[in-house]
Amino acid sequence: MKLRVLHRTTYRYQSAVDMAQHMLHLSPRTTALQQVLAHRLAIEPEPAALHQSTDAFGNQRTFFAQQAPHDSLSVLADSTVTTAAPRPLPESGPWHTLDWERVREHFRYRVNAPYDPAAEFLFASPLVPRDEAFVAWARPAFAPGLPVLRAVRALMERIHIELQYETDSTEVSTPPLEALAQGKGVCQDFAHIMIGCLRSLGLPARYVSGYLLTQPPPGQPRLIGADASHAWAAVYVPGEGGTEGEWFDFDPTNNRCGRGSPGEDYVTLAIGRDFSDVSPMRGVIQGGAQHTLDVAVTVAPPDELEGRDLHPAIEPPPASGR
Repeated sequence: MKLRVLHRTTYRYQSAVDMAQHMLHLSPRTTALQQVLAHRLAIEPEPAALHQSTDAFGNQRTFFAQQAPHDSLSVLADSTVTTAAPRPLPESGPWHTLDWERVREHFRYRVNAPYDPAAEFLFASPLVPRDEAFVAWARPAFAPGLPVLRAVRALMERIHIELQYETDSTEVSTPPLEALAQGKGVCQDFAHIMIGCLRSLGLPARYVSGYLLTQPPPGQPRLIGADASHAWAAVYVPGEGGTEGEWFDFDPTNNRCGRGSPGEDYVTLAIGRDFSDVSPMRGVIQGGAQHTLDVAVTVAPPDELEGRDLHPAIEPPPASGR
């Protein structure tokens, strides 16, 4: 599948910003299931300095600085990717039968045990603690001896069914334990809750940011800027008998999963321990006082966008995703 993603962020400041520095995570990843065909950034006003680098998780990030006063800032990320359908969860073989307790034991500390890089995703991270409340909530999905992928899938389904998706029910900074206690949230919360449950049980889990293709109502054109960013979780299962381990993706918001991606209609942007590692845009400014923020995202097959006005003045969609 070929998809084009437009992600526009606009700040309007109450008073001029004198200087600013920003970091972006807006470049899609190249993976076994995803190839980046084109990617460009358009920043206004033009930055005084700009450079790209790779972070500790293999994500492409962009730093830019502005050294002249400005009362607005616009960042447009325009990306085109091709995606492939993921393989479904295994129905046979070692990954199908490996129980979750054996995965937990694989990562339990032992003297002279071989190092597994996935172990870094076992620990508490800035936004996701390890907590017994997560263990208690997840326990019904993790019966003794249950194959790990069946248990993780059951956890995903429980989050999807029992927690209510409600826009504006949380903030970006809402702790996942608070979202779990209130029983509602958005995709970021559901991903954080799933990660917290898995890590608290001793299973490595990571946060994945990206996008999801949505379909307009029948007979209606796709609205430019009406989509949103998305987030889901991935769990690592170690290999046996000399085989490499593998990450399996689970989207509790939409109850979808797969090997390397939840689906062909997903675009993977960045991976990290939680949202704080992969925030699309963050920075520091001098001046500016209060500001308004507009975020507009469009995900579509490229031919649907030909001849369209891709930058109309629109009301921003919910910034927290689906």
